[in-house]
Amino acid sequence: MLICMQSTSVRIDRATHEELKQLAAELHTTVGHTVHLAVRALRQDKVGSDLRTPLRADESAWLDAALG
Repeated sequence: MLICMQSTSVRIDRATHEELKQLAAELHTTVGHTVHLAVRALRQDKVGSDLRTPLRADESAWLDAALG
């Protein structure tokens, strides 16, 4: 999948770059798209972690408040 987009450079160590290239090949995509997928997965993990955090007292009170 070729996507035309603006780009920038990110410095990573050679071992990580080799892993990215291997993963990209396995996924039949580009290294850039593989990084995009990895960032998305990390963001989703963070959202999941945030959702597992217990509510604060003020959040619980707001959710329990009457609507009238």
